[in-house]
Amino acid sequence: MRVVNINTNIIPNIFTLANLFFGFLSLTMILDGKISLAAIMIILAVILDSLDGKVARIFSVSSDFGKQLDSLCDLVSFGVAPAILVYKVFLQEHLGYFGLLIAAVFTLCGAVRLARFNILNVTTHFVGVPITFAGGFMALLMLFYKLVPWGFYPVILIILAFLMVSTFRVPKLGK
Repeated sequence: MRVVNINTNIIPNIFTLANLFFGFLSLTMILDGKISLAAIMIILAVILDSLDGKVARIFSVSSDFGKQLDSLCDLVSFGVAPAILVYKVFLQEHLGYFGLLIAAVFTLCGAVRLARFNILNVTTHFVGVPITFAGGFMALLMLFYKLVPWGFYPVILIILAFLMVSTFRVPKLGK
């Protein structure tokens, strides 16, 4: 029997790409009108995103490539997917193009937050609310979309967008 050697450098990237895969699945679920499944896919992406960094630290294989890949995947899973989900379910019908603008602002602020994170080397705290939290929180709220009034969602999107680009210090949990 032949033993296959796996380069440990790629293991965290597999978790990162799985995060992106679930973000992509979320988008396809939105297109199919499967709202709760779309939200669950984002939540699964949150779980995988929390694991990629831990795995990188376990194997001592953190890299600039992994950091950039993580941000690209996070933008899709926690910026684009939640914004499109809320837009498709509520904003399109109730606010039209203004709702599209609100969803876009959430995604754009998420991109800015990720770019800022990549150039700052702050290890003691986050500067602004992490996009993973913002997108994951929106996904969690969308699990209850039939119970929560629609007007709550654009307000929360705007608040989270602002918090992502704010300079508030957010403690890093688990550190």
